[in-house]
Amino acid sequence: MILFDSISAKEQSSFAIRKVIEMIEIDANLIKAMLRNGKRIDNRKSDEYREISIKPEIVQQAEGSAEVRLGNTHVVAGIKMSIGTPYSDSIDKGVMSVSAEFVPFASPEFDSGPPSEESIELARVVDRAIRESKMVAFEKLCIKENEHVWMVNIDIDILSDDGNLIDAASLAAAAALMTAKMPKLEMINDKPVASKEERADRIPLTGIAVTTTFVKIGNVIVADPGLTEISAMDARLSIGTLDGKLCSMQKGGSVGLTVEEIEQMADMALEKGDELRKELEKLVLN
Repeated sequence: MILFDSISAKEQSSFAIRKVIEMIEIDANLIKAMLRNGKRIDNRKSDEYREISIKPEIVQQAEGSAEVRLGNTHVVAGIKMSIGTPYSDSIDKGVMSVSAEFVPFASPEFDSGPPSEESIELARVVDRAIRESKMVAFEKLCIKENEHVWMVNIDIDILSDDGNLIDAASLAAAAALMTAKMPKLEMINDKPVASKEERADRIPLTGIAVTTTFVKIGNVIVADPGLTEISAMDARLSIGTLDGKLCSMQKGGSVGLTVEEIEQMADMALEKGDELRKELEKLVLN
């Protein structure tokens, strides 16, 4: 699901400029020195997110969709629903799958071909926060136990990478779920069929799960790392939360984290998670 119309002339120009900037290496030691002096390369506070833009319902053919811009990072998520058979270990629950596609022109690091390790990890982190938080009431997606259930397929497209794809993708998936409407269920020859034209109720949700990402650079922890900060990071921790509870974690980077650092990130995740949920409620539900 690639939305070329979502790539504006301004964004294409920005991408070209970034290509030039990438030729000028920003030394990791410079970023670390700035952070030791309480400065970030874009003048943000250590726990401050970049500007967030969320546009729901941008793909009419999808059951739910959303476009998210986090700074210059640009992500689109779309949801399609179908009827399938449940897993053998959850015969009375619906099924969800998450996939991510890194569009080659979104970054010089992205290549055409089969899914990369990065895209697989991104999809798994987004999936885990939604699944482990029980954001989706999967038991309400059962049509007939052990026979028919609703299948929720979330497709994520990365259109521009300027850092922190995980949080942008998490926001897009959450916004798409919050606005998605299930196809109307029809019975044909005693078999359930998803209507191709009519939509009924929204996907049953229990809350809003979001993922917040933090990186350790030297001895400093910052939220919402930009691309240059990611290139200088020692460790990364992405934490999923829902309504004041921790529900998932994903560690990245080559350096370990102390218990104190993990606790600090967890506290920041609860605070920043609440802020992101307010953005979603304000921009999606109003």
